[in-house]
Amino acid sequence: MKGLHKSISIIVVVMTLLSLLVGCSPVQEKGKVTLLHVSYDPTRELYQEYNIAFVKYWKETSGEDVTILQSHGASGSQGRTVLDGNQADIVSLALAYDIDSINKNQEIINKDWQSRLPNNSSPHTSTIVFLVRKGNPKNIKDWDDLIKPEIEIITASPKTSGGARWNYLAAWGYALKNNGGNEEKAKEFIELVYKNVPVLDSGARGSTTTFVERGLGDVLITWENEAYLAVNEIDKDAFEIVVPSMSILAEPPVAVIDSVVDKKGTRQVSEAYLKYLYSTEGQEIAAKNYYRPVNEDVAKKYASIFPEIMLFTIDEIFGGWTKAQQKHFVDGGIFDQIYIK
Repeated sequence: MKGLHKSISIIVVVMTLLSLLVGCSPVQEKGKVTLLHVSYDPTRELYQEYNIAFVKYWKETSGEDVTILQSHGASGSQGRTVLDGNQADIVSLALAYDIDSINKNQEIINKDWQSRLPNNSSPHTSTIVFLVRKGNPKNIKDWDDLIKPEIEIITASPKTSGGARWNYLAAWGYALKNNGGNEEKAKEFIELVYKNVPVLDSGARGSTTTFVERGLGDVLITWENEAYLAVNEIDKDAFEIVVPSMSILAEPPVAVIDSVVDKKGTRQVSEAYLKYLYSTEGQEIAAKNYYRPVNEDVAKKYASIFPEIMLFTIDEIFGGWTKAQQKHFVDGGIFDQIYIK
């Protein structure tokens, strides 16, 4: 059954952990190739299904057997493992800044990585919504309801989680658009939101577990796909989704780690792996796992799944990820100023 209780096989976990710990590449055999894909928290189910499809496609196309090892965790933390030497062939992280940060010490990814694939190397999009208890007992309908003193919010830390940074910026953008662009009022609004957060998990999936399995909180701020997963795959009778009046367009990107694939000789299959995400099959798998496809025909086919919502972009409100990161999430930034526990 799909859902939070789905896990990667023991062999894959052990091999992935070994790659993480020793920073070495799996030995490639003739006619066989092994890829390590480092990804962020909520993509487990998506890539578990996609990997099966790609393995079949690649065997039919090249005659080669490919094994794909998956590693999942908070987006910022996952990016840092690659920066620290984890020999990933491919990364798919929650936001472009986390991929750019991998080049902090040296250029191991081509600096123009985002222009190598369509849609800024984001093969699907998402947004931020609310997950509430069945019946919505606290009557949460929009961002303004989150600052009521009796509301307990579950979200992850934007210092470690890419999804949590999208959550934060979605709330900030809403406040800014509804107060005439006054940043001080937006800051006050965000402070009230986080005053209602009792504890910050390290990643988006951890927050889902806190809300869904541990039963804590009145509302979970989360990726749209995580909310659908909880409602449709875990317990339809326990939760419901609340779509706010506006939110942010989340564009989680993908990239090949150039220095690794060239050293291992896996560039061809790694690039094919990412390109196939844009194929009709790849796009349908994304839609079935509650990510919004970028292929227009597939998007039309699955339009009934995704509600229409007013979306603003990171560039529109914040001037891009680099500016947003420096202003809000660096040590001493606005988040540190408002979240004092």
